[in-house]
Amino acid sequence: MIIAISVHLLAAVVWVGGMFFAYMALRPVAASLLEPPLRLPLWTQVFKKFFPWVWMAILLLLISGIWMVFAHFGGLNSVALPVHLMIGLGAIMMLIFMHIYYGPFRHLQTAVAIADWQTGAAKLNQIRKLIGLNLIIGLIVVVIASAGKTL
Repeated sequence: MIIAISVHLLAAVVWVGGMFFAYMALRPVAASLLEPPLRLPLWTQVFKKFFPWVWMAILLLLISGIWMVFAHFGGLNSVALPVHLMIGLGAIMMLIFMHIYYGPFRHLQTAVAIADWQTGAAKLNQIRKLIGLNLIIGLIVVVIASAGKTL
């Protein structure tokens, strides 16, 4: 159980922590210092490095979470409300990420490749909003996981 919990927590930290850094530190600095012809390729490359880590985090969260629910707790009917909330919110986060990855991120890459800065900026703004939403949800999940049985 300790291995599954550790893997689960580390995967969550990588994903939520990465979003926090990107949203709260990198985004404002890049926006204030770089014009679109530099800022948009920067974000494209940052996402190309970060998104594989998110995919890995999602995989590890699913594997470790499913293992804990079924091997340790005996199934979905046996887990408390906080676990159900984490599962539901985690699923929403995964769907939002998949939308980002297969939608706006792909369009951002295309826009950067053809130097269409206006479209690229619009797609980056869309990604920013969705990552902001996912960050809020992720922080809520962290609170739920930390509060556990006290909810």
